[in-house]
Amino acid sequence: QVQLVESGGGLVQPGGSLRLSCAGSGFTLDYYAIGWFRQAPGKEREGVSCISNSDGNTYYPDAVKGRFTVSRDNAKNTVYLQMNSLKTEDPAVYYCAADRDYRTVVAGMTDYWGTGTLVTVSS
Repeated sequence: QVQLVESGGGLVQPGGSLRLSCAGSGFTLDYYAIGWFRQAPGKEREGVSCISNSDGNTYYPDAVKGRFTVSRDNAKNTVYLQMNSLKTEDPAVYYCAADRDYRTVVAGMTDYWGTGTLVTVSS
């Protein structure tokens, strides 16, 4: 059974950092492009990062560029999202998603999603 499990969310003050993890079970993550998405209450889901399965290419939208970094640890079958300089507009449920096709993940069109981890930014 293919599963993605996110962890690492929590409460952090503005300017703080969190590292989210996306662990895969039932399949090998390094064969898949992995995307990170977030959805805040009343807002549409938006992509915040993606890492390819072939050449390590990464994508970040302007809203998080320079603050968020995605990386892989293939030995642990885990993808990480390091989030620094968190802002009050970053709180949301963060999800990871997987697909063999990088463009499919970037578009958020994949069928494989985790259940999410909540990030709260507040002083």
